[in-house]
Amino acid sequence: MKKAVFFLTLAFLFLNLSPLSAYMVKYKEDYYKLFHVHYQQLPDDCIENIYWLEKAVQADFANPMYARAKIRDERDWEKYRYMFMMHVNLKLIEQHMRLGRVYDHQVARFYDAPWKDVYTEDLKKAKSCYEAGLVYWKEAKVWAEKANAARFNFLYLTDIQGWEDERDRIGNGTLDYEKILNREINRVQSVIDAFTAMETKSY
Repeated sequence: MKKAVFFLTLAFLFLNLSPLSAYMVKYKEDYYKLFHVHYQQLPDDCIENIYWLEKAVQADFANPMYARAKIRDERDWEKYRYMFMMHVNLKLIEQHMRLGRVYDHQVARFYDAPWKDVYTEDLKKAKSCYEAGLVYWKEAKVWAEKANAARFNFLYLTDIQGWEDERDRIGNGTLDYEKILNREINRVQSVIDAFTAMETKSY
């Protein structure tokens, strides 16, 4: 009896050792699934997310049956594609802002003078992240404008209501990353100028 149980268990194990099917990451939707927000965003986490989102921008769309919303006709499909591109560009802005905050020093305090060169280099990295966000904002606005075309009036893809909200907010001006990013860029530059004007002292 024990031998029979042993051989049955062995046969079961061998049957389960068949190779698993591989899943190829190929389409925009596949790369978007790899994007995720960590509880604590370290620089490497932001850079990883930026990488996946950039790959999503460059890839082809999957078949409409695999879209992140129910697609009923070609008009749904067209609007979905515009909103996907808009949303991904908005996420790229968010990730660049998160990365920028890692290097951002909000103010230049007098006792930071001994490390002003290090802080200035960090601030330049932060500024470049915010400036990159402006490029993605231009893209996001283009796609939002396409999704706001008159032929899409009264067409709402309710499965991606969050994206619809983003599109609407861009259209009515309540979401304006250009204003936010320019404010941050100007603030960072003023902190850089303050550090540059400091005399190097030891406290």
